[in-house]
Amino acid sequence: MPPEKLYEKARMDVFKKDYRRITVRTTDGSTLMGEVNIGIKERVSDLFTKGDSQFIVLTNCENRGCSGKVLFINKSHIVWAEPED
Repeated sequence: MPPEKLYEKARMDVFKKDYRRITVRTTDGSTLMGEVNIGIKERVSDLFTKGDSQFIVLTNCENRGCSGKVLFINKSHIVWAEPED
């Protein structure tokens, strides 16, 4: 396999897109629904327990009548998160 193809394959593994729908409740009482990219992780919970980032990125977010937004949510402000399976 040519080096360019190997590099492309390696990038695909690192930047894998695997979106899951979740509902999140924050400390101010807001309930947000949207999608998170778990990427190469196995479960949604891995975003909270195995990730280095202090934030999660919620895409296609629905909140207070708005939809399609992208939100960056500080994990310390999340009370609970529920994945849709």
